[in-house]
Order: sequence, then C-alpha cells, then structure tokens
Amino acid sequence: MCGIVGVISSTPVNQLIYDALLLLQHRGQDAAGIVTMQGTKCFMHKARGMVRDVFRTRNMRALPGNVGLGQVRYPTAGNAYSEEEAQPFYVNAPYGIVLVHNGNLTNAQALKQELFDVDRRHINTESDTEVLINVLAHELERSGRTLPLTPDQVFEAVAAVHRRVKGSYAVVALIAGHGLLAFRDPYGIRPLCFGEGEGSGDGGREIMVASESVALEGTGHRLTRDVAPGEAIFIDEAGRLHSRQCAAAPTLNPCIFEFVYLARPDSVLDGISVYHARLNLGESLAQRLISTMPPSAIDVVIPIPESSRPSAMQLAHRIGKPYREGFVKNRYVGRTFIMPGQAVRKKSVRQKLNAIGMEFKGRNVLLVDDSIVRGTTSREIVQMAREAGANKVYLASAAPPVRHPNVYGIDMPTKEELIAHGRSIEEIRQYIGADALIYQDVDAMKRAVGALNKSLAGFEASCFDGRYITGDVTASDFAALQAQRRLQFDLVDGGDDGPGRSRLALQGAAEGAEERA
Repeated sequence: MCGIVGVISSTPVNQLIYDALLLLQHRGQDAAGIVTMQGTKCFMHKARGMVRDVFRTRNMRALPGNVGLGQVRYPTAGNAYSEEEAQPFYVNAPYGIVLVHNGNLTNAQALKQELFDVDRRHINTESDTEVLINVLAHELERSGRTLPLTPDQVFEAVAAVHRRVKGSYAVVALIAGHGLLAFRDPYGIRPLCFGEGEGSGDGGREIMVASESVALEGTGHRLTRDVAPGEAIFIDEAGRLHSRQCAAAPTLNPCIFEFVYLARPDSVLDGISVYHARLNLGESLAQRLISTMPPSAIDVVIPIPESSRPSAMQLAHRIGKPYREGFVKNRYVGRTFIMPGQAVRKKSVRQKLNAIGMEFKGRNVLLVDDSIVRGTTSREIVQMAREAGANKVYLASAAPPVRHPNVYGIDMPTKEELIAHGRSIEEIRQYIGADALIYQDVDAMKRAVGALNKSLAGFEASCFDGRYITGDVTASDFAALQAQRRLQFDLVDGGDDGPGRSRLALQGAAEGAEERA
C-alpha cells in the first residue's frame, strides 16, 4: 500500500516528483524517497516521515537530472521501523538500477534464498522490494549481455520476472544510461497508469508513470491509459515509449479495496472512476439497508469522514433521509487505518474527529463508514455519537465484513486483527456498541464496482471472500506474516510511545521472544 511515481522529461524533475508524491501522500505516510539521474549518476534522498518533512530545500537542490522516480511508503512487508527499508532501492549491477514498488511478493522468502544460492546475490534487509530489484537486475544481466541494451532485452527480462515473482507488484525502475521501465503484475492487482505533458513549456515530451491518475492530473499531465496487467513500458532517454505484454496469461483483477478506501475519489483506476464506484456502493448499501430495517427508523445519515462521503450521500438520497456532516475532521492527523498499532490508532480517533452535537442530540443516527477492519475506530466513533446525545446509533459499512487476511499490500495481514474474523454480525455489533449494524454484501459490492468496466475479469477481494487470486498462498505464509507482525507491533500496542523505532529495538524484542520460548 504505497504510492509510486516515475518521470522522464527534457527539464529537471525533482520538483515535479515532489509535487506528485504530495498528491499520493494518502497512500503512505511512513517514509518517502526520491531518486534522480543525471547521465549515469544517481542522486538519492529518502527518510522516514511524510513528504513535506523528508524533503527540505537543500535536499531538493541535491537531486539534479531530467529523469527520476519517487515513493511514499506504508510498510506491509519487512521492517516497519527501518529507515534502510525506505524506498527507492539501488543495485549497481548491471548498469545501475533504481526501483520503487507498490505491493507484496508472496514468495519473497523463497526468492531470497534462491537469489543467494543460485543467483549469487545478497539481500541485506527484510524488504521484499530489495528481493524484487535483485531479481530484475539478475534477469537484465542475463538478457542484456550485448550492448547497447535494447527494449526487446528489457521486455525479455520483465517476462522472466513475471515467471519467478508471485504476488502483487506495480514497479517503476530507472536503468542508468538507458531509460525508465514500468510494469505491473499479471493480475493487475495494484494500480499503475501513465500520461504525457509538456516539459515546462519547452516543447519537449514529458512522460509520467504513477499509482493513481490524480498524480498525473495534479501535475499538468494528460492521462494516456493504465498499464495493462503483465504489461511493461520502457521509455528510452530520447523519450520514445515502447510497450509489450510480457506475461503469459494476464487477467485484469484489480484490488477492490482501492475503490472502497485506498484511492482518492478523484482518481480513475482501470477505467473506473473511484468516486462513481463509491456512489454505486452507496446505492447498493441502501438496498441492503431497506431489506434489513425500515428507513423510517432513521432521522439522519452522517458519514464518517472522509472516504465514506460519496456512499453516504447516495444512500441518504436513496432512502429519502437528510444527509448531514456530523463529524469535523482534523486534517493534521494522519489516516488511522494506516497507523501501525491499536493504541496509536485508538488515541488518534479523538484527535482526528470531533462531533457536532446539534446533529446528534435526540436523533436516531445512521453512521456510514467505508469499511470496518479492526473495529477500534468504529467503537470509538459510536461512543462519540452517544456522548453527543444521539438517541439511537446505527452503523452501515459500504464494504462487506473483512474476514480474511490480505497478503497483497494492504495492512491487514493477520486474522487476529480483524473484528469480523470468526465473529457473527451480532457479535460485531455488540463489540462496536451500535444499535444496528448493516454490512454490504460481497457479490453486491463486486457488481456495483464491476458495472463501471465490463472488461474486468474480476476483482482481487481476498479480504472479503477469502479467494487468493495468485493461487500460491498457504497457511505457512500466514504464520510467517503473523510472526513478523507480532515482532514489530506488539510493543507499539503496549504503550503510548511505542518502541524505539529502530532496528536495535526490534532485535531486542526478538531476543526477548527467543528467551521466553
């Protein structure tokens, strides 16, 4: 669950990448990084924190060049507190390659061992991105033994990557002295698109690749199209774009949680307007509500800001009830869903939202949320509505119950963290404290979003339906994720301040666990 961007231009790109990362900040707030390239020399700056905090004027001045890439990180694999695992990643051979990645590799551990035993490459972190860049580097070395490196050789290397790597991945990479490469996994799970613009008015061609269309539009580029699943595009130093389908049997199955929550509503992903998708989810949820309880029991519909607003508005319109803003959001507090650790999230809810008492007092209120994952936020918000004077508090979710872990780059990797896992709707309602709880139906959700693009083969919706589309996910994979999760986040939940957020702190935690075992 990260945001990535790459640009090749006729003018310096440092400021352009910075602006694009600001537009993608919602996809990750843990770390940020930019690499630019001048000739064959790379210039990099990355650190933990949000974009505006990571990059100062001195950092931007040290990033010359007309080609570059960047990433905002939310860690769903590897070490969440390691600055070394912030992206981009760099390898010096062959050519010199820099890479950013959005997604999760499901066979990262097996690949790591294979890289060491067979490819003779060393991996120094727990990041699956480092695994991915080394696989790409090895395959480029095999395919590009003759100079100069040609687009055909690049595409041959990407095809080999597709054969070796499993999971979800949208990738942007720079190959020193040759150009910019972008590709997407054969299922198209994580989003990736590209567009063109004019290089600062000098008439030169400028091409940008990004996770969401909003990054293109917000920086003055025209959306050309999405990168197809399994497709690779290569832009050489002259600005010529080459593309090829590199996967044997690609199918378009985008992650449906992008439309539910992750993406900005003004983005278009795989031909689907995120805003329109959320309107459709509201329409479908309204039908579900009508079949569950009488709308006459509801006085007012109030969204839980912000991604639920389109669904809440459409639901209110459908049932003929007034729509009101009942919570004011503090925009200087980050997204609680992507905050590691329950204690941090719980504390942030009250900082993030404040109730407008007059909209709740004496009323039967229907709160609408985009999804309910851990239940912590929902429980706090229901309590806030009661404290504000609500007579009855009903809660509706525009997404179905999240019952299964996600292994493709969304922060819900273990079943123990999911409020809906192993619980009935009634048990969830009691935990949250609502007077009624209405969930979206899984099939209805898929129909609501899928109606906007009939060419989709389906959706990656494993957290809702338990179907892991890559077909390689096993019980041992979940056990490994759970162990990693426990190592990194247990201390966060145990105190207000959390761990020392360093590799040493985590190593100490690991040693303590070994002693207790």
